[in-house]
Amino acid sequence: MQKSDRLKSISNNVFADMDRAKSLVQGHSLIDLSLGSSDLPTSPRILEAIASALQDTSTHGYSLFRSTKDFRVAVSDWIKTRFNISVDPETEILPLIGSQEGTAHLPLAILNQGDYALLQDPGYPSHYGGIHLAGGQIYGMPLLAENYFLPVFADIPKQVLANSKMMVLSYPHNPTTAIASLKFFKSAVQFCQTHNLALVHDFPYLDIFFDGFKPPSMLQADPDRSVTIEFFTLSKSYNMGGFRVGFAVGNRDLIQGLRQVKAAVDFNQYQGIMRGGIVALSTPDSEILEVINTFKHRRDVMVYALHQAGWEVPLPSSTMYIWAKLPAKFAQDSVKYCVDLVRSTGVALSPGAGFGKYGEGYVRLALVHPPEILEDAALRIGDFNSK
Repeated sequence: MQKSDRLKSISNNVFADMDRAKSLVQGHSLIDLSLGSSDLPTSPRILEAIASALQDTSTHGYSLFRSTKDFRVAVSDWIKTRFNISVDPETEILPLIGSQEGTAHLPLAILNQGDYALLQDPGYPSHYGGIHLAGGQIYGMPLLAENYFLPVFADIPKQVLANSKMMVLSYPHNPTTAIASLKFFKSAVQFCQTHNLALVHDFPYLDIFFDGFKPPSMLQADPDRSVTIEFFTLSKSYNMGGFRVGFAVGNRDLIQGLRQVKAAVDFNQYQGIMRGGIVALSTPDSEILEVINTFKHRRDVMVYALHQAGWEVPLPSSTMYIWAKLPAKFAQDSVKYCVDLVRSTGVALSPGAGFGKYGEGYVRLALVHPPEILEDAALRIGDFNSK
């Protein structure tokens, strides 16, 4: 059976290689630090809202756009509370089956065959996959340590820029853990306005920040939503990754285009999950602070343990990850390093090469286990690195 040519561009996946390596671990317990799936429990209040909906037979049918009104209004209220921005729940908000659905499908609404999208390199793999499936071309904007992992817009080739339709940013950033200021966001908005680009901002880690800096929303840099669409998820702040609930907020033309694509692909989530999402959006700050403090403590424990093991990794200021440059002895081959590490020690990390060309030479560690397991992982990594 022949398959479409578009699958060729998404056939190479180093994370699939890592999954195979993890499945072959013998002689060690597996400590999987390769996936950014929170191990923290969903709030009982959210679970109760979802459970009670099961007994309501009106929730058992298809969930069309109109049936999502309560959720969209809750999102509008949340945006107003969080960012002091008023948005129209009818035309500027769209519920999603996880934010990844939105970032992967939006290129279908923006790009024609051969159009360029400006993406971060390294960046989240789903952003790349959506461009490939839409028939677009990718220009990877290098994120370098000397530039604080921020792209330099002036370095984008003029020929590429002339054929570009969209730019995708995401801060706090996965995988580098970098943060961006409101001043930088305003420069991105101005750049996209000048060059007639849709500005897409993926914002899953808005609450996972440490040491005082509160990440801004791109909507604050573009309060009129002239070019911007921003994606949110309930996976990280509210530990609802498995429920697959998120939403897009922004420019009404971009929202309408994404809604048209979505209508051809799927309906919405089960209404009970959206009821849980409404409860999540009313979560007290104290509960979110518990999540932040949990990851901050894990960050501190893991960084200290790795330093004690001889690996001087940086202290991240956001997200649930550590972005670490490989020790020089491993020849900057992140895939080989990660495969050999998991086979030898049972500790699984994400190779930087899986996030793009400029991710090579790095690995990503996800802080998705309790401190004592992270300390065990650091000891195993230290032993491996010293051989």
